[in-house]
Amino acid sequence: MPTHRSSSSRYQSSSSPSNASSPLRRAVAAGRRSVSASSSSSVSVAMPCDDRDSEQNSEGDSESLSAGEGSDFEDSLRRNGKKRAAKRPLKPTPAKLPKKRSRTVHAHGQKESEPPASDLFDAVKGAKSDMQSLVDEWLDSYKQDQDAAFLELVNFFIRSCGCKGTVTPEMFKKMSNSEIIRHLTEQFNEDSGDYPLTASGPSWKKFQGSFCEFVRTLVYQCQYSLLYDGFPMDNLISLLTGLSDSQVRAFRHTSTLAAMKLMTSLVRVALQLSLHKDNNQRQYEAERNKGPGQRAPERLESLLEKRRELQEHQEEIEGMMNALFRGVFVHRYRDVLPEIRAICIEEIGSWMQSYSTSFLTDSYLKYIGWTLHDKHRDVRLKCLKALQGLYGNQDLTARLELFTSRFKDRMVSMVMDREYDVAVEAVRLLILILKSMEGVLTDADCESIYPVVYASNRALASAAGEFLYWKLFYPECETRAVGGRERRRSPRAQRTFFYLLLSFFVESELHDHAAYLVDSLWDCAGPLLKDWESLTSLLLEKDQNLGDAQESTLVEILVSSVRQASEGHPPVGRATGRKGLTPKERKIQANDKVKLTEHLIPLLPQLLAKFSADAEKVAPLLQLLNYFDLNIYCTRRLEKHLELLLQQLQEVVVKHAEPAVLEAGAHALYLLCNPEFTFFSRVDFARSQLVDLLTDRFQQELEELLQSSFLDEDEVYSLAATLKRLSAFYNAHDLTRWELYEPCYQLLRKAVDTGEVPHQKQLLGLKGRMVAFCELCQSCLSDVDSEIQEQAFVLLSDLLLIFSPQMIVGGREFLRPLVFIPEATLQSELASFLMDHVFIQPGELSSGHSQEDHLQIEQLHQRRRLLAGFCKLLLYGVLEMDAASDVFKHYNKFYNDYGDIIKETLTRARQMDRSHCSRILLLSLTQLYTELLQEQGPQGLNELPAFIEMRDLARRFALSFGPQQLQNRDLVVMLHKEGIKFSLSELPPAGSSSQPPNLAFLELLSEFSPRLFHQDKQLLLSYLEKCLQRVSQAPGRPWGPVTTYCHSLSPGENTAEVSPQGYPRSKKRRVEGPSRRHREDVSASQEESLQPNSIPATPTLTSTAVKSGQPLGASEEMEEGGSSELAFPQGLYLLGNPRSRSLSPQHFQTPLNPSGSGLGKQLTRLSLMEEDEEEFEIQNDSSEEWQGSGKSSSSSEHRLDLLDSTELNIEALPHLHDMTT
Repeated sequence: MPTHRSSSSRYQSSSSPSNASSPLRRAVAAGRRSVSASSSSSVSVAMPCDDRDSEQNSEGDSESLSAGEGSDFEDSLRRNGKKRAAKRPLKPTPAKLPKKRSRTVHAHGQKESEPPASDLFDAVKGAKSDMQSLVDEWLDSYKQDQDAAFLELVNFFIRSCGCKGTVTPEMFKKMSNSEIIRHLTEQFNEDSGDYPLTASGPSWKKFQGSFCEFVRTLVYQCQYSLLYDGFPMDNLISLLTGLSDSQVRAFRHTSTLAAMKLMTSLVRVALQLSLHKDNNQRQYEAERNKGPGQRAPERLESLLEKRRELQEHQEEIEGMMNALFRGVFVHRYRDVLPEIRAICIEEIGSWMQSYSTSFLTDSYLKYIGWTLHDKHRDVRLKCLKALQGLYGNQDLTARLELFTSRFKDRMVSMVMDREYDVAVEAVRLLILILKSMEGVLTDADCESIYPVVYASNRALASAAGEFLYWKLFYPECETRAVGGRERRRSPRAQRTFFYLLLSFFVESELHDHAAYLVDSLWDCAGPLLKDWESLTSLLLEKDQNLGDAQESTLVEILVSSVRQASEGHPPVGRATGRKGLTPKERKIQANDKVKLTEHLIPLLPQLLAKFSADAEKVAPLLQLLNYFDLNIYCTRRLEKHLELLLQQLQEVVVKHAEPAVLEAGAHALYLLCNPEFTFFSRVDFARSQLVDLLTDRFQQELEELLQSSFLDEDEVYSLAATLKRLSAFYNAHDLTRWELYEPCYQLLRKAVDTGEVPHQKQLLGLKGRMVAFCELCQSCLSDVDSEIQEQAFVLLSDLLLIFSPQMIVGGREFLRPLVFIPEATLQSELASFLMDHVFIQPGELSSGHSQEDHLQIEQLHQRRRLLAGFCKLLLYGVLEMDAASDVFKHYNKFYNDYGDIIKETLTRARQMDRSHCSRILLLSLTQLYTELLQEQGPQGLNELPAFIEMRDLARRFALSFGPQQLQNRDLVVMLHKEGIKFSLSELPPAGSSSQPPNLAFLELLSEFSPRLFHQDKQLLLSYLEKCLQRVSQAPGRPWGPVTTYCHSLSPGENTAEVSPQGYPRSKKRRVEGPSRRHREDVSASQEESLQPNSIPATPTLTSTAVKSGQPLGASEEMEEGGSSELAFPQGLYLLGNPRSRSLSPQHFQTPLNPSGSGLGKQLTRLSLMEEDEEEFEIQNDSSEEWQGSGKSSSSSEHRLDLLDSTELNIEALPHLHDMTT
């Protein structure tokens, strides 16, 4: 990675003692120490210290600078320091420039006073004056008293973080760096998790913009003065570097934003210096190339001195930029907070665009490439936006070749990102790559983007349509400039466009509806699609060489483009998210509607005449009338074309019997039969003629049918076709005056008399055949071949569902003899089949681990179909509802495979009978418990992994009751009473002190306790005490399950937070919790898997270290913004240690051990802030595709510890090596 050069002697390591402890050096050293293990504090604000601290820090900094990895920054500091020492003398000695600590004494000897900490902050917050005036006032105060003004600036940034503490001159003089940070942390407001950058309300809405503008203006106003003074800018960079490494989220977020905006402003200053250097060099060369008589030596010397000054300034600016980049960006671009990561990526993108000569290198581009895999949508968006700015500049694309080759596959895959806005930006980025880098995107890459034109999200589909246009259509359809004039959309180019569009639609075979393809291309190729003249000429030409499928597609494209232009909104299924059209869009829509109507009115009869025999083409052509401005028939005197249209319409109706054609024709005639039109009488007469024709034909054919003793097939078909035509017109028009009721009644009477309606004898015969077939299928359930068994099960499911009691619903009471209820033996065999063929572990599959992936997926789909068939039989009353317990008891264990089916069945069952459904849930748990008891015995039952899984299932059952606590009150109380009865149903032998064998069931029952009201808990405690009176128990030895259950019913207990051994968990002080935005981002699947009231109130501090050696479980990554994949809740409570899985799901509380010593007693807030950082890894397999991940996530992702890591180890991703290698 190229390294910016340092600029000033204050960056030297050996020039002088005062220089050895410069703030930038200490900031870098603090950044190195924060990554490694630190015994005192993970953050160190590099504030000036006394002479002893200066000497000690000098030695420590030298070690850290020489020992850390990636020390090109430090090496450049030393190298440039030596260079600068050789070029010019050092700056004034400490005797002339007071030591940094002496700056805390006022220049005129007055006593130290509290700095005005709130002046700058209040001014920026209120934005009452422009920033330039505010900065100018601060500069004036700095010239009068440097120390007081700098402390005011320091306290401005502290207040901007939300901290109410201030850095006083006394603290600045006597306290070390870590003590200052610790003191500020102690004074941080704990009442709320909000700080100025995240606070809501009108007063904070514009704070971030004002804050960034202040930083930008500060650098702009100082670029010719204080920017090159060693004291203020170096100490400000040191302060921001230290705060950005803080474990307090507010400090980290605010200081990172300030540091990155400061870096951006410095980049602009460096760019200006670079331009001034180039101008100076040109002036110098021009002056030197003059003749001896014209050359001015004084001018040359002045230009040379100016060049040296510019070089020195540029070196100093680059040194500051390097310090910010190494001290802040390198650590914060992988921060655990997605907002911080987004800030870093957004700013580095702006650096690359504005100062490409220094930043547009592979060493910097790799950070954007790595972050393309980020789990949070905002970060991925910033990456794509940054890359769009780079690829959109033709002058920069040549320097992006290596980056493109490394990360092209990732950028292409992001088209299928699960977040639509990310996918849209990915497609737009690929469009820029397509335009600027010819041949980079292969055919395979493009083919993966083409199907997106049919996506339901319109923004994404439009972006894909634009990509399709630039890839396939533009090179062929748009002519280049010829003779200085650019000619576009020639008739031949128009035809070429439609031929290419037909070829893509027909050959791709991706979709059957051209309307979505037209809508996708509308924004980029709208003028081409609105060329209805070319479209209709292609359709009406005799020798157009179009096949039948191409003609049908061209008709559909014509209708779709007309509809889009006339209505101005996308087709059904696509929403723009906009409430309406703008005035300009409405005007365009009205003009287009008039143009298309004027053009198509004369041609529509011709099109109908040409395709009158083809129902597939006629039906959409008749729909064109929906989008016409029909008043034009009158205003443009086009009545003759109306006559031709009515003739063709009558011919189409008489010729076709397809419902689609008849409905389109009837609706077209309905549109024309508007009494407000002047031509209404003419259209009404045509309608009467057509209905008279159909009615006469119907009467004649009916009379022949009633008189005939033998039904001829042709006669029946003709009568049925006439009835279809009349039915279509009856739906759209009032046909009362034609009196069609009587002939239709005669036809129905004829059908009944001739036996067309089934009689009782026929029904009984059908049922007999059905019963016999069911018995045959039942015998096949025990066949040796599993495929035969599965087919027999499917046939039985379908037959029993068809002949279920639902058959007679809807007035079909005459079918009651066909209703069939299976016997108990058949129901039992169906349930057994389900256990043997559906609820099987992966290891029990027939082909083992050698199966191909697609074969395993097919087998899973087959098992899902079998389960769905069984669940339908339950819900439609074919099987006893109690049989649902065989399904519900596998809810948790097979959640990945069948969770959606079982959840839907449970929901429907509760809607049918809430009380019965609750009993079935209890029955499922008792069955599982009894099976486990028979296998393992009562000893140590509650410590078995299977029992822990049962607790998870009980918890899931409890959550299924939903938030309607009052509505479910009686059901939950009933469930508890029945559960208590079951737990004490079997008593221990007389005289034995052992607990009843079913007593451990109370621990499962405790999972339902949070659903109880306080009054019901008291009643249940009394009920339990009464039941326990008849059970002997050894004195002084309470049974663990009873203790656990009683604790869950205690008055202050809202959730079942009890350890499986029965020890109650003590509450510990909540130091850190999720922010409000994080709780709002929790997906619905995660909410279902969390106990209510288990999320604690949001405090202010967020620690960023994980204390090694504490029993906090696995330390896997917990993204605050949520994963870009769908997170299923099935893995929320599955920890590696089986015993820990019995803990309650309060993942913000750490359980204490039985001895009472826990994290709350071992760590204080201050010690938390001193812990080392631990880097978490961003997993490469967390692709952000629309396809949700079915993988179970570790519970330690959801059991968020008090301590957050501030960094995510993105370098651990595969294929993300250093691009300089």
